[in-house]
Amino acid sequence: MTRLYLVRHGETKWNAEFRAQGSKNVELSDTGRKQAYLLADRMHSYGINKIISSNLDRAYETGEILGAKLNLKVEKLEDLKEMNFGVWEGLTMNEIQSKYSEHYTIWRNKPHDAEIPDGERLIHVQKRGLDSINKIIKTNPEQNIVVVSHGTMIKAIILGILDIDLSYFYKIRQDNTCINVIDYKSYGPVVVTLNDIAHLDKMSRS
Repeated sequence: MTRLYLVRHGETKWNAEFRAQGSKNVELSDTGRKQAYLLADRMHSYGINKIISSNLDRAYETGEILGAKLNLKVEKLEDLKEMNFGVWEGLTMNEIQSKYSEHYTIWRNKPHDAEIPDGERLIHVQKRGLDSINKIIKTNPEQNIVVVSHGTMIKAIILGILDIDLSYFYKIRQDNTCINVIDYKSYGPVVVTLNDIAHLDKMSRS
């Protein structure tokens, strides 16, 4: 059996400010790095064989913090990067609602139909994400693999794995450094865990 750990990157300043990041290269905040270290402490004993990351810094640094703990190098894969949100990138949610209200309404109510100006469609994000995951699983049998990516990408991948329509996009939540576990058995993938952030309990208590 191959086990896939789909992990979202740590928090960035833009996450905290509720700005659309997308394909923009925004680095981790201090909080995001603390989250990544807690993630690494938790996964130290998981028997991970490989770490693959989006090529964007926030995901790659999360992977590197994990890799340093596990003594593993991180491979970059561009097709795992976040959805391109076009003209929305860098804007707060309030600014997007104000300047692009028609597109935003569609994105919030029918995300599968949304066409963000200069951006990427969700179906295309899902396709490159699933293609990447399927190739990773095929070329790494019987391994425990961590893939570090982004909220929109991971949700699209999970919906694809479950054969659930992209219209249900908002039915899944993905917090920073959350762990999603998918086991690839002889009869296909099985989702074991969603949005697990138990390792962040230490931050809430500190």
